Amino acid sequence: MREALYKTRPVGPEAARFGGQRINDFIFMSEGNSNAYLIETSDGSILVNAGMGFEAEVHRRNFADFSTSPIKYIVTTQGHVDHVGGVQHFRNLHPKAKYIAQSGNPEHQSYDGRLQPFRSSRSAFAFADKFTDLFAYYADQGYTDFATQDKPTPDIVFDERYDFTLGGLNVVLIAAAGAETNDSLIVWLPEAKICLAGNLFGCPFGHFPNLVTIRGDRYRDALTCAAAVETVRDLEADIILYGHHQPVVGRALIHTELTVLREAIYYVHDQTVQGMNEGKDLHTLMQSIHLPAELEVGEGYGKVSWSVRAIWESYAGWFHHQSTTELYSVPPQSINADLIELAGGASSIIDCARKKMASEDYEQALHLLDIVLTVEPAHTAAIAASIEVHELLLPLTTNFWLSAWLDNQLKLLKGGTTDSLNV
Repeated sequence: MREALYKTRPVGPEAARFGGQRINDFIFMSEGNSNAYLIETSDGSILVNAGMGFEAEVHRRNFADFSTSPIKYIVTTQGHVDHVGGVQHFRNLHPKAKYIAQSGNPEHQSYDGRLQPFRSSRSAFAFADKFTDLFAYYADQGYTDFATQDKPTPDIVFDERYDFTLGGLNVVLIAAAGAETNDSLIVWLPEAKICLAGNLFGCPFGHFPNLVTIRGDRYRDALTCAAAVETVRDLEADIILYGHHQPVVGRALIHTELTVLREAIYYVHDQTVQGMNEGKDLHTLMQSIHLPAELEVGEGYGKVSWSVRAIWESYAGWFHHQSTTELYSVPPQSINADLIELAGGASSIIDCARKKMASEDYEQALHLLDIVLTVEPAHTAAIAASIEVHELLLPLTTNFWLSAWLDNQLKLLKGGTTDSLNV
């Protein structure tokens, strides 16, 4: 019987710290916000992913513990900031290095840059405290001269596949555009049967992909993600060097895990489409669609219910056909003061919320408390009840993003602030 792999692997990302790791006799790993890998050959090295700008020197030092081979190629498995940010730092050290990316890379970097302030503010709740601790660690290590975050221009781009050889090592780059970003790619070492997949299926391996991100991003297409899983599975790799945490080792294990993941994505997609065609509303589908036991995967980064909504809205857009008010600009919160007045005051709504909490209807309790807090954000009893319901919800999830959100909301409710994310 299958023992789901996700149960034995970490979930959340961690930024780069000093100390690299040898994977085999020619590949070295430096863990970070996305892992960086150095592939050494007799004629120079290949760098796969460069971290964020401030991580680049950490990765360089970690690799220097194992190799002094000059870097001939830099490859990024996707255009996210935690992959491309350190490219220029390595180019400065190795000016003859060629940067290779999938052809969607310039568009993705432009898209990311366009929304940088928005995305940073939306990510701060999950990463600001972690980065405060990280930079304190760097200071203790005497590391304070950080490279500027790069927005690199590739020297070589390709659409579907790009093959090259360095020092007798054959390297195949395979496009998987749209699975994580519009420029996602896979690095395949056919003789060694090693696949470097980046974050192709989301941050942690063995979990449902993040079809929608809380920090704010365009939806990812479920069928495209499933096809990318199948592409990697059909390589029959012995090792997957993933974008986070330790390698995934064993051909049979990899085949099984990727088959289950592919089928889980198809299941959620097909159940959502079926429900849409049957006229079921979005929230009913979010509540009712669950993976069967044989398709168990983790929900530590993406969640099935969130993905149901992503699929629904990717197909149908934001108009749910539930209320005429959806078509106008005045938000539901605009009548919250009227609801409080009709209820005879905030205390009646708070009492109702506490009854919902007592019956474990926590989400309904949040709806009620939001009515009060949008009108009277300093209402002591509403704040106390909201703190309580957030504390009740927190142990019910192992999802990285949801846990971070609930933690941050508790901090705010208790008078704290969310620090800005400046990297």
